Amino acid sequence: MSFLNIFGKKKHTLLSEPLNLGLLQTDIHSHLIPGIDDGSKTMDESVYLVKSLYEMGYRKLITTPHIMTDYYKNTPEIILSGLDKLREKLQQENIDIEIEAAAEYMLDDGFEEKLMNGKLLTFGSNYVLVEMSYMVEPINLASLLFEMQMQGYKVVLAHPERYNYWHGQFNKYQEMKDRNVYLQMNINSLTGWYSEASRKIAEKLISEDMIQFLGSDLHNENYLNELKKSRHFAQLQGLLENPKVLNKTL
Repeated sequence: MSFLNIFGKKKHTLLSEPLNLGLLQTDIHSHLIPGIDDGSKTMDESVYLVKSLYEMGYRKLITTPHIMTDYYKNTPEIILSGLDKLREKLQQENIDIEIEAAAEYMLDDGFEEKLMNGKLLTFGSNYVLVEMSYMVEPINLASLLFEMQMQGYKVVLAHPERYNYWHGQFNKYQEMKDRNVYLQMNINSLTGWYSEASRKIAEKLISEDMIQFLGSDLHNENYLNELKKSRHFAQLQGLLENPKVLNKTL
């Protein structure tokens, strides 16, 4: 019997007052630079999303546009140029929030070339955010992780709870921990927004104390509305207060 069959659907404790995400101080995963990936489409939308995150308590944002070989062919130059324009607009709007940019790198066929040919966009003390296909685990995952770490990067795996092919193999998450890979959970996973299976894995990762980073993965207003809903879930409170969650160290 798989892990997911052991746990039935359960009633969740909802808080009457929303939690203050200022306890995290920093969000490390979002798509706020307009027009360069599947996140914000316009500068006005970006300003609205950033202002909303500020109102929920965040005081620093590390936005992470997609870099994918076949879809979003962003470069550090494209991302940092977009960041400069967004910063300028936020200053004009008197939104007093610190914003930086890194990237969310897809571990696809072209990633190894990027790794070998140039410096990756990082945040904090050389953390790099990576994601995998939702269809299948990369066949060279172990060697990519090893090479990144050999180059001095601290690897952060984005939303591990969303990789369906690992849901029946919880040992995969333990393997990542054993390889010193940091796990970043999407806050919206707590509501079951992505899937019920992802929610269950997120809860299991929380119960095993395996989450090191939390991210909004904010793309647009739909994500924002779900993030507002997530702030009423009692499981989030424990994460916000957990010293092993490292957002506040950034």
